[in-house]
Amino acid sequence: MRKSTLLLPLLALIIAGIMSSVIIVDERQKVLILQFGRVVSVQEEPGLAFKIPVIQEVVRYDDRILSRDIPEREVTPSDDRRLIVDAFARYQISDPVRFRQAVGAGGERAAEDRLDGIFIDEIRRVLGTVSSDDILSSDRRALMNRISQAANIKANALGIRVIDVRLKQTNLPPENLEATYLRMITEREREARDEVARGGEAALSVRSQADREAEVIVSDAQRQALIIEGEADARRNSILASVYGRDPEFFDFYRSLEAYRSALQGENSTMVLSPNSDFFTYLNSDGRE
Repeated sequence: MRKSTLLLPLLALIIAGIMSSVIIVDERQKVLILQFGRVVSVQEEPGLAFKIPVIQEVVRYDDRILSRDIPEREVTPSDDRRLIVDAFARYQISDPVRFRQAVGAGGERAAEDRLDGIFIDEIRRVLGTVSSDDILSSDRRALMNRISQAANIKANALGIRVIDVRLKQTNLPPENLEATYLRMITEREREARDEVARGGEAALSVRSQADREAEVIVSDAQRQALIIEGEADARRNSILASVYGRDPEFFDFYRSLEAYRSALQGENSTMVLSPNSDFFTYLNSDGRE
């Protein structure tokens, strides 16, 4: 009975020791085994690992790709136009041993503080070499790649691989917004005036061209009309001459009728002439004066 009483605690201690020596490595983690603060083993593959109870301790780091919102900072581009930059980064712990040596017991929290400093320094350095128009443009991938590459070189000393740095928002400081809006309004008004002036010039040119073409068309029409009228007069004279040659008396009669029709138009036409006038030759019944 006394042996059973002693064996049970001993068995419990053995089981507890075995349990405390077994390490379950998750696929989302990297595990360091430390002995008196010194790294003695690294477990990066998922599965089971073992350590010496009490003497050795386990430190776990996240092996996934992590995201970090970088605090907003004011940057000054090459044209001295201040901007407020909001960015984020993605990174991964690539070397857990170097990571432990760099941040110590502070872990991921201490690493994030140091990463913030690296990201902010590189954002200010890279964006300070270009103009604000380049930063505000939609095509700024090259700038973000430069920031990522430079930050990755520095973060490598921490055992961290920087995957990407992205600019989420790039805004003007509040005190500069009103001045910028006024400048934009002035530029748009100037562009509008230029467009109106160019439109007026184009309209004047079109009208002038149309007037010239109209004058040419009218002149050509008048010329054609004169030619046709002349040809008609010539043909009429030719016909009259031919008729006159055939019957002079009838021709005189015809011309007199034309004269009567031209002179005696309207109901109130009045002429004061001598009855013996040649004008009335063909109004006499016998055709004589």
